[in-house]
Amino acid sequence: MTLTSAKASPWWTPDVHADRRPFLIGRNAIQAALRLYFAKEDFIEVDTSALQVSPGNEAHLHAFATEALTTDGQSAPFYLHTSPEFACKKLLSAGEQRIACFAHVYRNRERGPLHHPEFTMLEWYRAGESYETLMMDCVRMAALAAETVKASKLTYRGAEADPFAGPERISVAEAFDRYAGIDLLASVATDGSTDREHLAAELRRNGLRVAEDDGWADLFSRALVEKIEPHLGFGRITILDEYPVSEAALARPSAGDPRVAERFEVYACGVELANGFGELTNAAEQRRRFEIEMAEKARIYGERYPLDEDFLDALQIMPEASGIALGFDRLVMLATGATRIDQVLWAPVAEYGR
Repeated sequence: MTLTSAKASPWWTPDVHADRRPFLIGRNAIQAALRLYFAKEDFIEVDTSALQVSPGNEAHLHAFATEALTTDGQSAPFYLHTSPEFACKKLLSAGEQRIACFAHVYRNRERGPLHHPEFTMLEWYRAGESYETLMMDCVRMAALAAETVKASKLTYRGAEADPFAGPERISVAEAFDRYAGIDLLASVATDGSTDREHLAAELRRNGLRVAEDDGWADLFSRALVEKIEPHLGFGRITILDEYPVSEAALARPSAGDPRVAERFEVYACGVELANGFGELTNAAEQRRRFEIEMAEKARIYGERYPLDEDFLDALQIMPEASGIALGFDRLVMLATGATRIDQVLWAPVAEYGR
């Protein structure tokens, strides 16, 4: 089926642009403030290519595919990246210590108030530093964004969070127990394997839907979205920490509990803002996890993406590091009070669909 552009008033009409312009000016001011923050922290800003041999290897991320042609007509498949992560980690392998990147990234099958097919991902990496440092970076940046546009709170559709207050930090297991009454880690073994039937029984007991073809990851995501996320980031920022290792394909296991990983997400006003890791540097383990993710993608969507062999080679010499991806447009939304992501994009992608 061919999708056609809708006929709503385009973003470039003067009246629509006049409504959006205060958000856009705020966007520019926040970006300038964050660049200054990175400069003061001795970061180097890098600029990565959007064209990659692999767009990323997470089962539920969907890429835009294209084709590269040589002058004599030979072709090779390429993708628009879903994140600058692989390129940034190659730069860490090359010897960079602190890097930051404002990258335009591309994700297919995503459009809505908080999603856009092209958006700006702010990623930064610290070699030799803990992932807790990134948590504090993120909290400081949320406060800086609000301060820059003279906002006392982050807001989204009636919800509020004070970016100047100390954040709440809670583990995923604690959140499942508190908000869903589920002992999540009872379904995770010390080798990271998961017990689908145990978690399915827990969801049924709590009135959540369970389909016959749901895997453990599907059940985890449903409980997270329906029971946990509606409680996160209200009043103050929430840091949701220690994801099960099976839900952290790019993160290293926690030293304190092999069932969980050094992965966290940051929420404000019920909106996911950032996703951070203590980075996995074991190339063989990374390959194994990617292959599992691509097998799951093939099972659900009937397609898979190639692995970036250069990335896996680089991982063998990459230093211990921590990295984070923050949805820059979402941060701008919450600081300026915008209610749709297209209000904070200078030139949104044309509407498509019926």
